[in-house]
Amino acid sequence: MEASMRVEQVIVRQVSFPLTTPYKLSTGDKLVFDPYVIEVRAEDQTGWGECMVSPGYTTETRHGSWKSALDMAQRLIGAPVNLAGKVISGYAPQFPGISSAMYGAIDMLNEEPLLRTDHDTKIPLLAPCQAHEAKALQDEIEQLIEEGFKTLKVKVGYKWQDDLDRVSLIQAFAAGRVTVRLDANRGFNESDGKSFSSRLNPVGIELFEQPCASDDWGANSAVAAASTVPVMLDESIYGIADIDRAAKIENVGFVKLKLKKIGKAHELEAALNHIRELGMTPVLGDGVSLEIACWMEARVGSRTISNAGEMNGFLKARSRLFQNPLVLHQGAIHLPAGYWPIMDRDSLIFHTIKEEKYGF
Repeated sequence: MEASMRVEQVIVRQVSFPLTTPYKLSTGDKLVFDPYVIEVRAEDQTGWGECMVSPGYTTETRHGSWKSALDMAQRLIGAPVNLAGKVISGYAPQFPGISSAMYGAIDMLNEEPLLRTDHDTKIPLLAPCQAHEAKALQDEIEQLIEEGFKTLKVKVGYKWQDDLDRVSLIQAFAAGRVTVRLDANRGFNESDGKSFSSRLNPVGIELFEQPCASDDWGANSAVAAASTVPVMLDESIYGIADIDRAAKIENVGFVKLKLKKIGKAHELEAALNHIRELGMTPVLGDGVSLEIACWMEARVGSRTISNAGEMNGFLKARSRLFQNPLVLHQGAIHLPAGYWPIMDRDSLIFHTIKEEKYGF
């Protein structure tokens, strides 16, 4: 990138991508992914960023995120690309998600080394296991194993007794062939979370994710103390201070991060390494991102995590954003040496539901 290169155009879009099947959460099923997509152009180069703001997952609102994106877009016009981060940093504390999308586009324009693929790279992913009825559950597990996945993610946080019965079925059908991650997505109160986690048979279960509300550290700590398996915090974590706080809680053995929580690629790498330095295990990935964020997380994850990545949201959508789409083979993203994404503008335009342009 030329040091004198300046931002010439910023386009803020919201897209809507229908999913192949509903994505089941304790907070409600998702039928579409509708993130904000940022396009930043400078001379003949283009950078892309992406973030979906999910009400309830974060303190950010869609209205506030959209408005802050438009404000940033206007202020970025004419700014040197290598200094554009200074504009974004003023918004990041209050709007980390949409700021991460802006940072992503600037990282691409700055040719951030972490995003480069110098050699063929494989990043194993987990797969969601969503069936409930016994036969459908058995068939789904067999299919996922045949497709090469080694880790399955199971959503809980409904009625704890029913969840416990379903997890027992999954353990029986998996028969030790795959690892299971449980995710409550904040669905339990303290009492139900303790009832569920204290009765878990730990065989084959890697972790139990975010049992209680994001800001209820007391309830999450109590559930972790009662749990037969290590707890992972996700929605409670928004920066280094939260990571440090998690490290002091008994039986919190994992912390999950997403690019949209941290901002820049190199800051994400540093935060993941910090988790490990504190004696916990880092987990990475956003299951509700499309290809832009999933690709960026895969690149960072290839250097920082040793377990299954959760950057699998792009697989849930019916169509893709890239002309050269991310390749999944035997349960892993495969990035060939030299890979750099090329946007499929026809797909982007078809799925755009609103946009604002600034600059030429």
